[in-house]
Amino acid sequence: MEDNENTNQNDNNMMTDICENPSPNEKRSSPRIEKLKAQKHQQQTPVNNSNKKKKTMILSKSPHKVEESRNGVENNDVNMTVCEEQQVEESRNGVENKEILKVCEEKKAAVEESVKRMEKRIFDVSKRQKVEEGEEKLQMKAEFVENEMTEDEKRAYAVVTEALRTFYKYYLHAVQEEETRCGKTDALQKNMKSSKPKKGEALDVDVKKGARRPDLKALTKMRETNTILYPNKIGSIPGIEVGKQFFSRAEMVAVGFNSHWLNGIDCITHEDSEGSSGYNLPIAVVIVMSGQYEDDLDNSEDVVYTGQGGNKLCGNRRQFRDQVLEKGNLGLKNSMEQCVPVRVVRGHECKSSYVGKVYTYDGLYKVVKYWSEKGVSGFNVFKFQLKRLEGQPLLTTDQVQFAGGQVPKSVSDLRGLVCEDISDGQENVPIPATNLVDDPPFAPTGFAYCNSIQVSEPVKLPVKSLGCNCSGNCAYSKTCSCATLNGSNLPYVHRDGGRLIEPKAVVYECGPNCGCGPGCVNRISQRGIKYRLEVYRTPKKGWAVRSWDYIPSGAPVCEYIGKLMKTDDVDAIPENNYIFDIDCLQTMKGLDGRERRLGGMCIPSSENDDDKDSVPEFCLDAGPTGNVARFINHSCQPNLFVQCVLSTHHDIKQARVVLFAADNIPPMKELTYDYGYALNSVVGPDGTIKQLLCYCGAAVCRKRLF
Repeated sequence: MEDNENTNQNDNNMMTDICENPSPNEKRSSPRIEKLKAQKHQQQTPVNNSNKKKKTMILSKSPHKVEESRNGVENNDVNMTVCEEQQVEESRNGVENKEILKVCEEKKAAVEESVKRMEKRIFDVSKRQKVEEGEEKLQMKAEFVENEMTEDEKRAYAVVTEALRTFYKYYLHAVQEEETRCGKTDALQKNMKSSKPKKGEALDVDVKKGARRPDLKALTKMRETNTILYPNKIGSIPGIEVGKQFFSRAEMVAVGFNSHWLNGIDCITHEDSEGSSGYNLPIAVVIVMSGQYEDDLDNSEDVVYTGQGGNKLCGNRRQFRDQVLEKGNLGLKNSMEQCVPVRVVRGHECKSSYVGKVYTYDGLYKVVKYWSEKGVSGFNVFKFQLKRLEGQPLLTTDQVQFAGGQVPKSVSDLRGLVCEDISDGQENVPIPATNLVDDPPFAPTGFAYCNSIQVSEPVKLPVKSLGCNCSGNCAYSKTCSCATLNGSNLPYVHRDGGRLIEPKAVVYECGPNCGCGPGCVNRISQRGIKYRLEVYRTPKKGWAVRSWDYIPSGAPVCEYIGKLMKTDDVDAIPENNYIFDIDCLQTMKGLDGRERRLGGMCIPSSENDDDKDSVPEFCLDAGPTGNVARFINHSCQPNLFVQCVLSTHHDIKQARVVLFAADNIPPMKELTYDYGYALNSVVGPDGTIKQLLCYCGAAVCRKRLF
C-alpha cells in the first residue's frame, strides 16, 4: 500500500515535471504520459478550484525557474523600454524624415517647374527661330522668284493685277446702277400703292426687276473695251501662278483663264480657233471641280472627273439622263489624244465671296484615260482620269489655306500674344499684337494710341462745310449737293457694307451739317474699323498688319491717324518715320510725277492757283500718337491705296487720309500700301541722299524704299 502511494507520488511528480517542462522538440506525448494525465484528471477537484490549482502549479516551480522568470520579466521590461525608446526615436526620425521629404519634394517641384519653364523658353525660342527662318525663306524665295522673273513675266503679273482691278471697277459701277434702279423702282412702287392708275392708263416707267448680275455686266463692258486677257490660251497663263485664288468664275474670265463663267469644262472650239490651228477641235483647256457631279473622285494628284451633261442644273443636280460624247466630253478626249495639258481649278465654300466660293488654280494635269459606265443615279456617264504634271508647286487646296495660314478663332488662340488690344478699347473691334520673332517678346511701345486726329497748336482748322439738304440716306445723286461735288454720282455703293467704286483725287463725304443720317452710304469711311486686324512682328520689316477677315476691293480699312502739323515743323523731329504728307492737291494736279487720278470732282477756286512749290503744307505725324495705320508697311505692289476724303470741311490741304482695299484681300495676308517716295527724294541734314532697302518681296519690287 505504501509502495503504491510512493509509486503514485512519483508518477504525479513525473507528470508535473513533464507537464511543466515539456521537451522543446516534443510534439506529441507518449501513451504512458497520456494515461497518467487521464488518471490525474479524475482525481482533480471541481472546476471552481481550477484557477487555484493552476496558481499552485505555477508556484510549485523550482527556485531557479522563478529567478529565470523574474529575470525574464525584467528583461521584458528592459526590452519594452528599449523598444519604446526606439519607437519614439523612430517616430522622431519619421517626423524629421517627413519634413525632409516635404522639403525635398518642394525643391523637386521647384526644379521641375524651372525645367518646364526652361523647356518652354527653349521651345518658344525654337519656335521663333522657325518662324523667323520660315519668313526668311519666304523672303528669299520671293527675292529668288523676282530675280528669276524676266521683264515679260513681271509685266504679265502687273497686267493680270490691273485687269482684275478693271473688272471690279466695272463691277461696282454695275452695282451702283442696280442700286439706283432698284431705289427708283421701290419709290415708284410706293407711289403706285398710294395713287393707283386709272383704268386703261399705262405706266411710263418699267418697274420690272432685271437679273442682278453685275459681274456679267462687268464682263460685257470688258469685252466691249477689249480688256479681257489671253482668250483661248493653252497651258499656263502668264502672270497667274499655281495657288492663285479667284473669288468668282467671272474673275477667271476677266484674266483669260476661262472663256465662260458657267461651264465646268472650258474648251477651244471651231468658232474661236484663232491660234489653235493644227489641233483636232474641240480641245479642253480648263476643268473646274466644285462638287456638282456625284461621281467625281478627287485624290489631289490623281483625279477622276465626271463628264458634263445629263444632270439637273438646279436642285439636287443629280443625273437624269445619259451623257453624250460631245462638247466638253469630246474636248477632254481630244486633249488626251493630243497631249494637251488641262488647267485644274478647285472650288471651296467661302462665305466672304459674293458667289459663296473661292476658286484655286492647282496647276496643269494631263488626261490619261477615259471610259463610260453606269453612274450613281443609274445613267451612263463619262469618266476622265487626270494626273498632275510633275515639277509644279505643291497643292494648296487639300483644305482651303489662305496666304498667311489658318484664321484664328479668337484672340486667345494666337501664338506669341503680347497685347490683347493695342487700342485699349478705342476701336469697334480689339486689335491684338503678336511677336514670335524677338526673345524675350515685347509689344509695340513708344506711342499713345488714339482714334481721332490730334491738332498741334499752330494749326487752325477750316470752317465746317454747309452740307446737303437730303433726308434719310442720300438715295438720289442728282438732288444731293455732296454727290454733285463728286461728279454727279455718289462715290460709294452699299454692297458689302459700303465700297468705293474707284480711286479718286478726293472724295466728298456727307458731314456734320448734312441732313442725312449716320446710315448714309456717303459716310462709309467715318464708321471706324470693322475688320479684325492684327499687328504682328516680322524679322526684317518690324511690325506689320494683317486682317483675319476677307476684305473686298474698294472697302475702307482704316484712316491714318496722327497729329496734324505744318510740314515746316517736321524738320525739328529727327528720325521720324511716321510722317504722312497730305498731298491731295499735288495728286490732283499731277505734280512731282504723281499719278493723276481721273474723276470729275470739283476743285475749290482758292486751290486752282499755281502754288509756288509742290511741297504739301500739312502732314500727319503718327510717331508719338496714332492708330493701327502707323504699323502698315510699304509694298511696291500694294493691296491698299491712299484716298483723300473731305467730310467735316472742304479744305483739300487738310483732307483726311483713308486706306482702301485695292484688291480682294484674302484673310491673313499682309496689308500694304505704296509710301510713294520718289527715287533719290529723301535727303539727310548733311545734304546726302538717304537710302533704305525695300523688303516687300513683290514681283515688281523697286529694291529701295527711298
